Formats: sequence, structure tokens, C-alpha cells
Amino acid sequence: MGSDMYGLIECRWDRWLDEEDRRWTAAISLSHLYNGRSYVGFGALFGVRDTTSFRPLADHRGLPPDASQEARADFEPWSDLHGASWITWAELLTADWEEAANEVDACVHEYRRRSDGSWEMHGQNTDLTRFAELAGINDPHALYRAGSIHPEGTEWPDGDRLFRIGRLRRKDAVPDSDWGAVWSVMRTLAGLHGDEGVRLVVWFD
Repeated sequence: MGSDMYGLIECRWDRWLDEEDRRWTAAISLSHLYNGRSYVGFGALFGVRDTTSFRPLADHRGLPPDASQEARADFEPWSDLHGASWITWAELLTADWEEAANEVDACVHEYRRRSDGSWEMHGQNTDLTRFAELAGINDPHALYRAGSIHPEGTEWPDGDRLFRIGRLRRKDAVPDSDWGAVWSVMRTLAGLHGDEGVRLVVWFD
């Protein structure tokens, strides 16, 4: 059975208020910003599903004790499930997004050449038809798990793109293509509430 992520972004006013008035309130539901199911991403952020690729940034912290009323109400029907956690924008800013995974990815990585000649990761197990031709792989199971067969660093050049066996970086596990809208909203709110005054609260089924 698969796992999906639910939650919301919370914020609080930290300026010009007494401590007792600094209450967390819901800003927006995560359902408006994220609709993916990347287990390596869930693991890299919250230690859910994939527990080996990366050290999680916010591992099973539970629902914040000072969670907003909206978060408590949304979470209550799911309270017997696993994986509730939270992370502030300040923590996300200081994370090492270039950190490499603990193990070689089973998927082959496709890179595209930038205008400056450097390589940018395009995706995992993309255009497997072309990769199969380059690598001479006929077995579909081997094709989807080429990283388990070929040594780390093995490359197959293909003009302005490149297929490579290697390790994900944390930013590859949590790509802007999936998470950009979440980060954009948190960044905007942090401009008003401060980096410690914005957090992502999540739980998983």
C-alpha cells in the first residue's frame, strides 16, 4: 500500500507581539501546492518510507505541541497513523542540499548539458528506450535497476545528454519540479514572519 503526504504551512507573527500572542495559524493546505509521492523525498525530509538514502532533516517529530487549531483539526482523523513531523523555513535554509545519498541509486540518471557546458540532472530512469540502446540492455528488470548492476560512475554519453550511474543529492530527492510551489510560499511568508515563523507540518497515511 502506498503512502501519501498531507499537511499545511503554518506561520506566526514574531514581531511586535508578546510571547503569549505568538500563536501559529494555518496559511495554506499542502494539497494546493504538492501532489507527489516520492518516497526518497519523504525520507530525505521526514524519514518516512525511505530510511536509508539520506539522514532525514526532521525525523518523526510528531505534531508540534503548539500546532495551530487548523492543523489539529485536520490531523485528528489521521492521528493513529505514522510519520507526523514538521520543519521550519530556517531549517530548510540551512540544510545541505548538495549532500550525497548514502547509497548508489538503482535508477540511471539522465543529465542535460547547460549552455555553459556543465551538466544538469534531468531525471531518473528517463528515456529508458534510448538508454537501453546505449547500454545494450534487453532485460526490463535490469533496465529499471541499472544502478544495481553497473558500478558507480559508469557513463553513457549521448550528444548533449549523458546517462550516469551515481548517487542522488538531497536536492535531487526533493526537486523544485515537485516542491517549488511549497518553497515559494514558505519563502514569501518568511519575508513577513521571519524564517523561524514559518513551518511545514505534515503527516502520512
